[in-house]
Amino acid sequence: MLSVVKGANLALMFFLELGVYLAVGYWGFTVSPNWAVKLLLGVGGPVLFGVVWGVFGSPKASVPLRGLGRVVLEVLWFGGGVAAAAAAGLSTTSAVFAALFVLNAVLRIVWNQV
Repeated sequence: MLSVVKGANLALMFFLELGVYLAVGYWGFTVSPNWAVKLLLGVGGPVLFGVVWGVFGSPKASVPLRGLGRVVLEVLWFGGGVAAAAAAGLSTTSAVFAALFVLNAVLRIVWNQV
């Protein structure tokens, strides 16, 4: 049973990662009435986040971070998603997202899934 819950926690991590992209993209498309700005931030923001995650945070990262560096990356990266959702006016969504990230991070530490 515990292995199923651990697997669900890893799945939650994946969905939280997707949520960051969605939040940043949504924020980018709502930040300005100018379509050029909307496109730049709505598409460019998630691309930038994806590059950062791909280089430093993904399981196949070219420069994988461990320890404190990984903690800082996750707090900034997922915090960026929370901040983007909040800035786009999605306060309840950002609060739930933040709570799920904290729960997920604590469980990954307890179960040594880091």
